[in-house]
Amino acid sequence: MRFLVCLMAAFGWFVASPATAQYVPSVHPAPNVSDKENLLYLDLSTGGRVTILLRPDVAPLMVDRIKTLTRKHFYDGLLFHRVIEGFMAQTGDPKGNGTGGSDMPNVKAEFNYLPHVRGAVSAARPGARDGAPPEEVAVAENGANSQFFIVFEPTLKLDNKYTVFGRVIDGMQYVDAIERGEPPITPSRILHAWIAADNPPAYVAAPVTPSAPPADLGPEVVLPGAAPAKPTASAPKPATAPAKSKPNAPGAKPRPRR
Repeated sequence: MRFLVCLMAAFGWFVASPATAQYVPSVHPAPNVSDKENLLYLDLSTGGRVTILLRPDVAPLMVDRIKTLTRKHFYDGLLFHRVIEGFMAQTGDPKGNGTGGSDMPNVKAEFNYLPHVRGAVSAARPGARDGAPPEEVAVAENGANSQFFIVFEPTLKLDNKYTVFGRVIDGMQYVDAIERGEPPITPSRILHAWIAADNPPAYVAAPVTPSAPPADLGPEVVLPGAAPAKPTASAPKPATAPAKSKPNAPGAKPRPRR
């Protein structure tokens, strides 16, 4: 009888124990949106500040690179040099043509489960030729450095091929306003990049560059053998005075001049 009671108690513990062990905390939990050390601010020339939640839990190397370069003010003033409608906006190249990077070593691939959905921020890297040997593919996959791109629309074919290291959580409208083109005619730029923990100042819009006044070309140039253009005679004034316009009715808005 005692054996039966012990057996039933052991069985009850075995059945109940999985219920208390269903949740296993991650070794590297995702940062909270209030974790300022993992909030990246991008002040864009398109009119506002973009907030990106960095994910060191899945891409610690790339997040560390972004933080290091941001604190060196590497990204300040850089262009969005490749922007494709319905796909993504790419930046982070000091050369402005997609071939440059920082003076730091490349970052190893950290492909993870995060998808390339709208607002995802992913590390740009070189591509490999079709049919390239494994060595060349490996060099390309481990070729991320300073460049990154922000996704406009879901592009899941990039999953597990590029390192997603963050996502826009505020200000996506300023990403949507980035000038399109490869390269854009009038490219948008990062005015400043900040880590929130460093207590950056509020967003300051880019100064408006005044347009240059028309150049003074001097007096009219007359080619040899050509007579200068004669001024046209003004039309004769009418003999009768034009009719006076009626005043606006009380409370009516004045008519615009045309």
